[in-house]
Amino acid sequence: MISIRTAVDSDDPSLAAIDQETWTAKISPAPPREAGTRFFSERTRPEDILVAEVEGHVAGYLVLQQAIPLPSHCHVLEVNGLAVSPRWQGRGVGGRLVEEAKREASRRGARKLTLRVLRPNASARRLYEGCGFEVEGVLRGEFVLDGRLTDDVLMACHLPVAGAG
Repeated sequence: MISIRTAVDSDDPSLAAIDQETWTAKISPAPPREAGTRFFSERTRPEDILVAEVEGHVAGYLVLQQAIPLPSHCHVLEVNGLAVSPRWQGRGVGGRLVEEAKREASRRGARKLTLRVLRPNASARRLYEGCGFEVEGVLRGEFVLDGRLTDDVLMACHLPVAGAG
């Protein structure tokens, strides 16, 4: 059974390990995290992380943040990272994290949830589409990864107003 909860500081080593074991240039334009680096930082706080647990093990995480800190943009939250340990991939963990992120974003008053995904990451794009996200735009050649121009795909889903319906 998959359970989803907010991260706590003691999750730091498990989340950093998942980050290490899942990083590739296909999924992240940022360089890999150095071994021994803390997962949590001033920009990545436990309260912004949803953690998936399976059989008592941290299986994955999703970062949910406000990307543009302006009052006129507070109705939009962003998935700013999603990773599932290879041990638990293909078991519905990613989908559960995304669906819980939609619920949490709605609870926080968001009307829209956005994300960016690299075009070569087809499995992630299928996951997001299956969870109701649609492509809103493509930044062509936005990154140079492994010597190749790589598109950044902008996706979003619109959320129901909390308490409505």
